[in-house]
Amino acid sequence: MNPPEMLAIPSVKDRVSPEEWQTRVDLAACYRLVADFGWSDLVFTHITARVPGTEDQFLINPYGMMFDEITASSLVKIDLQGNKLDASPFPVNPAGFTIHSAIHATRHDAQCVLHVHSLNGVAVSAQAKGVLPLSQQSIFILSSLAYHGYEGVALNDEEKPRLVADMGDKTYLMLRNHGLLTVGKTIADAFLSMYLFEAACTIQIRAQAGGSELIEIPPAIISGARQQAKTVTKSLGGMLAWPGLLRRLERKDPSYRT
Repeated sequence: MNPPEMLAIPSVKDRVSPEEWQTRVDLAACYRLVADFGWSDLVFTHITARVPGTEDQFLINPYGMMFDEITASSLVKIDLQGNKLDASPFPVNPAGFTIHSAIHATRHDAQCVLHVHSLNGVAVSAQAKGVLPLSQQSIFILSSLAYHGYEGVALNDEEKPRLVADMGDKTYLMLRNHGLLTVGKTIADAFLSMYLFEAACTIQIRAQAGGSELIEIPPAIISGARQQAKTVTKSLGGMLAWPGLLRRLERKDPSYRT
């Protein structure tokens, strides 16, 4: 059997603004990193980013492409209803945009919405107490965490107001029996938040599996976690780690930026 051919994707760099192109490159990088860190669920989750200078245009993955195949040019531009806004040959899944559209429409600070079905995240989302204060990573999550109860596969527009109300102004949303979601003022911020979210869940599952009595972090420490996070990242947020993450991708496969 001959090996499968790589997808031939024509560049759209000359058809979009420099600002949109940079967003496309960063979003494609985010998809590749999610695959690289093992958080992807084949083709069944999404990461979206607002097109710079707009309130109702977004970039999303072409439905059916694996996360490690996505490039800046393959990303599809859509509106708040999930309709394609350009002549992209790639399909989109409007139903998959249900959660994202609800958040983008009401959280104008959310330039990026990142949603995964990571195994450890789903496992913790099924636990009655959710994220426990067991690790340094967890204190940052708990300082800005919301929960949303499971209502079935997210296809119903009637769920949107409840999801938005549950999330409020938080950075982290645990979708019960479903997965994890983060928002960010930048793609880099959303990714770093997801890294911490997934790390906290992984540590919790491993600590529980150890079978010993667990030591929980006192609430007083959690209350100061937001300011501590700013100090740790030198107030740069995700941008502190983002250049290094891009160098990691460059060493592995730079095709994400085509």
